[in-house]
Amino acid sequence: MDTQVLIVGAGPVGLILALDLGRRGIRTTLIEQKPQPAFLPKMERCNARTMEIFRRMGVVAEVRAAGLPENAPMDVYIVLSMMEPPLVRHGYPSVSQARFDDRATNDGSAPCEPYQLISQYTLEPLLKKLLDRQPNVTQLWGTEFLSLEQDGQGVTVSVRHADGTTGRIRSAYAAGCDGGGSRVRQALGIKLQGEGNLLGLRQAMIRCDELYERLPLGNGPGKGRHYHVADTDSSFLIVQDSTRHWTLHATVESDELMKRKFEAVVGVPVKYEMLSCNPWRQNLMLAERYRDRRVFLAGDAVHLVIPTGGLGMNSGCGDAIDLGWKLAGVLQGWGGAGLLDSYEIERRQIGDRNVGASRYATLGRRKWRELCKPNIRDDTAEGRRTRNVVSLVAGIEQRKSNEMVGAELGYRYVDSPVICDIPGGPEHRFVDYVPSTWPGARLPNVWLADGRPIQDHIPEGYTVLRLGGTQADTSALEHAFASRGAPVVRLDISDPVARDVYGHDLILLRPDLHIVWRGNALPENVDQVAAVATGRK
Repeated sequence: MDTQVLIVGAGPVGLILALDLGRRGIRTTLIEQKPQPAFLPKMERCNARTMEIFRRMGVVAEVRAAGLPENAPMDVYIVLSMMEPPLVRHGYPSVSQARFDDRATNDGSAPCEPYQLISQYTLEPLLKKLLDRQPNVTQLWGTEFLSLEQDGQGVTVSVRHADGTTGRIRSAYAAGCDGGGSRVRQALGIKLQGEGNLLGLRQAMIRCDELYERLPLGNGPGKGRHYHVADTDSSFLIVQDSTRHWTLHATVESDELMKRKFEAVVGVPVKYEMLSCNPWRQNLMLAERYRDRRVFLAGDAVHLVIPTGGLGMNSGCGDAIDLGWKLAGVLQGWGGAGLLDSYEIERRQIGDRNVGASRYATLGRRKWRELCKPNIRDDTAEGRRTRNVVSLVAGIEQRKSNEMVGAELGYRYVDSPVICDIPGGPEHRFVDYVPSTWPGARLPNVWLADGRPIQDHIPEGYTVLRLGGTQADTSALEHAFASRGAPVVRLDISDPVARDVYGHDLILLRPDLHIVWRGNALPENVDQVAAVATGRK
């Protein structure tokens, strides 16, 4: 084998998967057709769960330092223009305020890391820089995927290098992280299903150094992150992490009209440059499969969502982390075939739920946008009525796009072959997050007496949590894992808050902090629990 895992595509998902595999000691090769990360406007917010993952990977400080300053407001506005009083203001805390609020909340409902506004054009070079330090990962930029072949032992991928020469790379497993138009997915004959081409827009990247610092303009809104324009063109202005760059979305028909739209949205003369402008279409689609034998798919290659709720890249990060530890377990010899079988079972149901969550948020946005009439600016009774109705409906419906904590933190794997699942379970919610230790759920975060989150105390590998001072003998369960060569640690947490929130004396955690099993005494057949958790049942 030239490498143990070959990753196609160096967007955020491919980069995160490569980082995770590298830190687990897996020889990984990452190929990307572009010669370097592109300066393109795409995702612009890592949600709380993604930031928890970055913390666990040891890179959260670098991500914070590269993103929007922590004291910057995160408010969302609905406006007629940047000069006029906003129709709606939804206030959201800055990172520093969110961190303070989360630390003051210790009932399991708050994450250990708040969100972070960081643009994809910033995140990708940062992740690449972090990968440069990782000796287990080889990066081949300017290398194009051509085709693949599989056999019982591995995957052979044909590539074209930047100098025009071709070659073949042999790996035990491969991962297609190459976006919505995934050539890896196409090579596998896997189709996307759902609703395509729902709305056509243009997206422009605009540099305007003065706009953010001048806010508010006149009676317009203050500093924030999103400015939805109440017009008939679905206009939407987003501040990027530099605060000098903005992205504008609108359903206009030419690049020149995008410039005129930006000028109209701002409402006062400003110096600006449109750096790029490209069409895109809204889709709500899910791949029929996430895997074909030794090849796996992740990120936009398997789920396309409308960026309402910020569930695109963040869902892809979840894919990468789920896949990373499972590939590592199999390649290191302690993980069974069930680990890899569980990837599609677990992550496709989350992809399906997040497509649904995006649809839910999109319908909310569509509801108030459909009320925007050409008379919305008129100083007439009808114009005032239009503004009032839009303000009222948008004040309710727009929140659906910005308040997705349930989808971010509350996702739970159901019917997974590597979870000791039991019938029932809490309701899946998009908006509200209710902490739960039901098998399959992410371990809710609590702050311990030393001021640190419990996640910081949990090592890599499997963890047997003993809570509330219980003296239950868990050595048999630990031995069942150790006999399979699986990494396992017993961790005693006597803090009463943790026991109150988690509701059980014993919890078995996977490397990704999802719960395998819980109880107040060891299960009768600890060997079976270990077999399930390691995919060897």
